[in-house]
Amino acid sequence: MQDFIITATRSMLSYADEVVRHITKFPQFRPFADAINGVELLKTDTFADGEMEVVIKESIRGKNIFLFTGCARNAANIGINEAKIELYHTIDALKRGQGGVITVFEPFVSCSRSDRAARRSSVGLWVHLKTLTGLGVHHFITYQLHSDKSKTMLDPTVCVIDDIPAYTLLKRYLCDHFIRHIDVLNNDIRKNWAFCSVDAGGEKLARDFANTFGAPLVVAHKQRDYSKANTIESVNILSSEPLEGKTLWIVDDMVDTGGSVISLIHALEKHRPKEVNIIIMHAIFSGNASEYMNRLSAEGLLKRIVASDTVYRPCLAHEIGCLQVVPSAELSAQIISNIVTNAPMSRLFKAFNAEKYLTSPNLFN
Repeated sequence: MQDFIITATRSMLSYADEVVRHITKFPQFRPFADAINGVELLKTDTFADGEMEVVIKESIRGKNIFLFTGCARNAANIGINEAKIELYHTIDALKRGQGGVITVFEPFVSCSRSDRAARRSSVGLWVHLKTLTGLGVHHFITYQLHSDKSKTMLDPTVCVIDDIPAYTLLKRYLCDHFIRHIDVLNNDIRKNWAFCSVDAGGEKLARDFANTFGAPLVVAHKQRDYSKANTIESVNILSSEPLEGKTLWIVDDMVDTGGSVISLIHALEKHRPKEVNIIIMHAIFSGNASEYMNRLSAEGLLKRIVASDTVYRPCLAHEIGCLQVVPSAELSAQIISNIVTNAPMSRLFKAFNAEKYLTSPNLFN
């Protein structure tokens, strides 16, 4: 087993603490609990003029480092740009401290949507990943990048990337809280549920959920007004069967301002479904998104939102009464365990099998 430490920038201290709590429950790590816990390893100083310096409090020579970080909304209330600069300083400090393999674990990459190469615009994700590798990061782990092509931005001979398919967490949550038994899946869910994409580009993701549970697929075709940001002209619903009386699940990787799902929910209303739900990986909810979601819920148009905790806001469940949060720290702990014990990662990438899980529940199916 590798000699390793789990630590974090200020933006992810509480999350890293949860990961440490989970991993030290595993029998092989219990005797090394104190050595693994490096949550308080780093100290960030800010000078009067706003410049920053990150200091390592103890020796890390030769130890492999798992650094949790996040540049979106976070526990320390640090802005995106400051969080990025702190991350870059932290990596520099770890390299100067002669740490071993440096793994950056960023559950949600806030710049992941900036992944389209255009002649006269920057590509935020490329800038972020290029900076990390230039500073000496060996391994980058995240949950559900915005697009598969993003993984090609890293040269694997320099830095390996693992984009973990954490939708398994959401699918397991549906099984645990709404299905519970194989008979319910076969006799109720497959007849009365349907999974809907937010737009044509999200069809692949919605189809994955539909295939997992053997339910129908609904595709929303969204027409944007590209002269204005976050503006949608119309939404057309494509379905092979009537949606009246069905429980619909809108599937997406993230919700930011909520504009797309709001327009979609109003379009679905005309089809008279039994209820409409949203299931997402990253709950960004910028601006007035929380207010909009509550309004839809109060109007009876939105039943619930299921989302992971990759984007921090402990009070979010209070701000949005219909929100149900799925924790991810246990999965993060298992990923680290697999790496340091050289166990296969293939189980983490397997397609989720709802039937198998309902008959023999297991995190990794």
